[in-house]
Amino acid sequence: MTPPSTTIERSSPGTSLLAVLMPAILATVTASDMVNLMLPNIKAEFGASEAELAWIVTGFLLMFSVGIPLYGRISDRVSLRRLFAFALLAYAAGNLICAISPNLLVLVAGRIVTGIGAAGIPVLSIIAVTKLLPTERRSVGIGVVSAGAGIGTAVGPALGGGLGQWLGWPSLFWLMFVIALLLLPAAWRVLPDERPTGVGRLDLPGGILLGIGAGLALFGMTRAQVSGFDTPIAWGSLLVAAAALVFFGWRTGRVEQPFVPPVLFSNRVYRTSVLVVFLAMIVNLGGLVFVPLVLVEVNGLTPGQGALVMIPAGVAVALLSPLIGRFADRVGTRPLVVSGIALMGLFSLSLSTFTGGPSVIPAGIGILGLSIGFILVMTTVIGAVAGQLTDEQSGVGLGILQGAQFLGAGTGPAVFGVLVSARQQSSAHAINPLFSGHHGPAYSDVFLAMGVVAALTLIVASRIRPTAAPAAAPAQGAGTVREADTVQ
Repeated sequence: MTPPSTTIERSSPGTSLLAVLMPAILATVTASDMVNLMLPNIKAEFGASEAELAWIVTGFLLMFSVGIPLYGRISDRVSLRRLFAFALLAYAAGNLICAISPNLLVLVAGRIVTGIGAAGIPVLSIIAVTKLLPTERRSVGIGVVSAGAGIGTAVGPALGGGLGQWLGWPSLFWLMFVIALLLLPAAWRVLPDERPTGVGRLDLPGGILLGIGAGLALFGMTRAQVSGFDTPIAWGSLLVAAAALVFFGWRTGRVEQPFVPPVLFSNRVYRTSVLVVFLAMIVNLGGLVFVPLVLVEVNGLTPGQGALVMIPAGVAVALLSPLIGRFADRVGTRPLVVSGIALMGLFSLSLSTFTGGPSVIPAGIGILGLSIGFILVMTTVIGAVAGQLTDEQSGVGLGILQGAQFLGAGTGPAVFGVLVSARQQSSAHAINPLFSGHHGPAYSDVFLAMGVVAALTLIVASRIRPTAAPAAAPAQGAGTVREADTVQ
């Protein structure tokens, strides 16, 4: 028999829930890269070195990547209301520290605290949609929440460049501090306070190993982007990350209740989805990082002007995401995911071929098509995975999925950044024979590499069959995975 609390949760007004979750995820994802264009100003104010300055970004991303799977797993034991409130409070406190920071050390500490809070918002938002909305509205809800993430990723640099230049870099943190405080009472009102029942013991050592592995992997990639993979701090971090993940896998197979239930990865749909999300995010972040660099370094725009070229992509994501969620229920998983990846590959090749000329239009069209393709992939995959997981698996399962997404976010710019540096030093012509521009051949090569990654992702995603009719929900406490999708 279904507990009364569950009935109340699933009948709660979905509009109110999404009205809280969408701006929350928009704000937290925006915070990840809104400060990037202001780093030169911060460097001048505090007299920091490049290595010290990098910690403003690295500290946030490190906590972000470590926290995502931990929040997902803890959500199986703590009520969504209390966990979401903690995340918002930590996010607000971190932004307040950043806004009033008198030196770089305090600013970095504030970004670390901000990352601790921000890590919980995306994964808890998806979990809330999955658990609280009825099945027929879940896809639209995931689309709305995905829109917040997509817009935040696209407008982060624009907000940082525009507002930061106008009011100064502390204004960015004051804005996020106010938003978090405004969202807190609303989240407390719409999210349920019922603690999940029927869960076993938490495998804390396993969670720590997973967090260390994910965090150091992202840290190593970030450092490689700054100083190259051959530096000890970069390859050393990656080596320790690999060792931690190996020990995590070893422990998972030997404890009675591991941090990540092995049944998740025994399902090929889930395994495929995690890999698709990781690879697709590599391509997406490659575009979001290197298209603005092309606009500034090749086309000669200011950061603020370059950010304007990115705005149509954010608008398109906002408009299309809810529609994609609804459309996925009719068409199925594989057609939409394959179409989205094909778009990402096509527009990556377009960027490789047509950027480098005097016009910014090819860059604007390229990032627009790339963003549409990515949100098509992400919204559909998240919806498919949510339909595969039982209530007991949704927290950790969605946490791992989003952890893979943000690990891809760190991997893409790092790998492509090394490629740009190598190609710029060689002064060679672009590899793409169709490239006709006179400037920026190294960036053409990066976009071509993005197309290659998209082709690899397409091969992986093509094994997902269209979504079948939803299977009957398993009995409460069942440990199996719903087979709504299968893999050939």
